[in-house]
Amino acid sequence: MKMETALENSIYISDIAKEKVTQLMQEAELDETYFVRVSVVGGGCSGLSYKLDFDNEIKPMDQSFEDKGVKMVCDLKSFLYLVNTELDFSDGLNGKGFNFVNPNASRSCGCGESFAV
Repeated sequence: MKMETALENSIYISDIAKEKVTQLMQEAELDETYFVRVSVVGGGCSGLSYKLDFDNEIKPMDQSFEDKGVKMVCDLKSFLYLVNTELDFSDGLNGKGFNFVNPNASRSCGCGESFAV
């Protein structure tokens, strides 16, 4: 069985998530100095949870990525869990909001907000 590998270790964003992030930033009247901060924190039903914020302050150990014109930043520890993860957005009947397509997760909970490795 052949495994696909990403060309670059990064964090990615789907087209629909990009549209939603852009909309939210405009509604909050955030300028171009702001970016999406993605992090992993302890907790949730599966042990680790995703966290999303808008931020405009880069910390010394932050990793910075850009996909489809959206700048995303995470701390080094979180990146170890998030490498090659895609930020997605759903507004369907099964739940509305941002979710993560994480190839590193060995399991995730039903709500999609926590995971384990």
